[in-house]
Amino acid sequence: MTLIKVATVDKIEEGGMIAVDANGNSIMLAKVGGKIHAIENMCSHAGGSLNEGYIDGNEVVCPLHAARYDIATGKVAEDTRWGKGQKSFKVKIDGENVLVEV
Repeated sequence: MTLIKVATVDKIEEGGMIAVDANGNSIMLAKVGGKIHAIENMCSHAGGSLNEGYIDGNEVVCPLHAARYDIATGKVAEDTRWGKGQKSFKVKIDGENVLVEV
């Protein structure tokens, strides 16, 4: 596994999300409670870009069909009709840089 710089901490507002690319992986970064989390950006249910949805507590809600995933783990937050869940990525903050392990 390799740590790759994908953003700087000032690019992600509290309660916000952005999409980044890490070696061809589309990843959504979300900042909740001052901590940055990283999960796959493409919804496993319908292929929507999760960064275009919204955050509800510790969950991201897909903009297409309201599928909900835990921001920290990528697990399906409700029933399994919403797909297999999202892959989560380890995040490391190095100074102002956000690094993701891929």
